[in-house]
Order: sequence, then C-alpha cells, then structure tokens
Amino acid sequence: MGPNAAAAKQAEKLRIDGNTYFKKDRFGAAIDAYTEAITLCPNVPVYWTNRALCHLKRNDWERVEEDSRRAIQLDSNSVKAHYMLGLTLLRKQESAKGIKELEKALDLGRGANPKGYMVEEIWQELAKAKYHEWERSSSKRSWELQSLKEACESALKEKHFLDVSEMEGFIDDATTSHLEQLEALERVFNKAAEADTPTEVPDYLCCRITLDIFHDPVITPCGLTYERAVILEHLEKVGKFDPITREPLDPSQLVPNLAIKEAVEAFLDKHGWAYKVD
Repeated sequence: MGPNAAAAKQAEKLRIDGNTYFKKDRFGAAIDAYTEAITLCPNVPVYWTNRALCHLKRNDWERVEEDSRRAIQLDSNSVKAHYMLGLTLLRKQESAKGIKELEKALDLGRGANPKGYMVEEIWQELAKAKYHEWERSSSKRSWELQSLKEACESALKEKHFLDVSEMEGFIDDATTSHLEQLEALERVFNKAAEADTPTEVPDYLCCRITLDIFHDPVITPCGLTYERAVILEHLEKVGKFDPITREPLDPSQLVPNLAIKEAVEAFLDKHGWAYKVD
C-alpha cells in the first residue's frame, strides 16, 4: 500500500470516528477527528462538510462559513455545503445571498435524493427566510401606503374645506362629493394592499395528499399532480398505485409538472405570506 493509499485509509477511519463522536454529541472530539482527516486528505469535501456541521452545532458560524466555502470549492454540487453556507449568510443578515445558497442546495438535493430528509429541511429553512423577507417588505409597503393614504385624505379634506367656502348654497353637494372621493380612495388603497393580505392558496396549487402548497410537483400518467417526495413515499411504503385513481403507478412514470411549478413560483412571488410554515 503506497503512502497516499495509507493516508486515505487512515483519513476514512478518522471520518468514521468523527461520525461516532458526532452521534454522541461530542462535537469537540468529532472536530479533532475530522481535522486530522483533512490534514491527511485535504481535498475530500465530506471531511469539510462534516466539520462544518460540528461547528454549526456549536454555533461557531464563522468556521461554518469557512469550511462550507472550502467544501464548495472542492465540490460545487455539495448539498450540505450550500445549505450550511446559506444558513450562515442568513445569520449574518445577508438575506439575498443566504436565500440564493438555500435555493441552490434545494435544487441539488431534489436532483440527488428528492425524498430525502434534507430536501424537506432545506425547504423549511428557505420558506422561513422567504417569509421573513416578505414580512419586512410587507411592513415597509404597508407603512408607505398608510402614509400616502393619510396624505391623500388630508388633501381631500383641504379641498373639501375650500369647496364648501366657495359653494354657498351647495354645501350638501360638496359634502356628497367629498364622501364619494373618500370611498373611492379607500377602495384604491384596499386594492393596493390585496397582495399582502393573507387569504387561501388555490386548490390547484396544493398537493391532494398533504393539502400544502407544492414544492416539487410531479404529474402522473392519469393527469393528477402530487408533491414528489410524498408520492414517492406512498409508492414505496403503501404500494405502486395512484392513491386516488388506484391505477398502477411506478416512480419512473412521474414527470415534473413544470406548468404548476411555474404557477406556484408566480403565486409565491406575489403572495409571500404563503411561504409561512407551521
């Protein structure tokens, strides 16, 4: 066995030791094991992501970022690295960059293991980040609308005062006109606030099984659309048939429903409140 092979074998043993320490919540010992593995074989991305996860457990966000970035340099398709980097950037209040990394992790995760636990975990974190971003933007828009509405009401009030002073004998007409203008103003501003007012997500954008808004919709040969991870779990654990039509169904027959996915994205872009997760 050559020196490189010996080093690789020893590094793998250290990784396994680190995993054992990690499962026992001995994060310091795990970090030491992964660090030794990195010293022996610095170009193995999983050693860096494993150590980054330990730093995350200890809330050492600076080191999480360092190790995640290094892992991405070694493997740009590392789901865990993009995910942890995204969490770190959100922690640093760099929302746009954090969301971008989480979206990258989600896309990679769906391709690698669409029903894996990490895909749902990443979606949850991404949805929270998007919801908080919407909350901030919504609060700002609400304040701006309210300020503008008050300015318009003040202007109408001043106009009404002038009209009344100039229209002797027609005060009732001026008052009626003023009230109609106020009502029209109210309708305009209510319409402007509609997108930020939570309502219900349309049924066609929700999975028939979970009743939640789609994350990754797929369509069956029968024309029914389901959440990918949910229908895959049904096919694996319950049986290879459509849960609604009961027709035979194999995972290979599932096709991404791009039309519904685009519709969901358009709806979420306009109604950020729908990102809220329980």
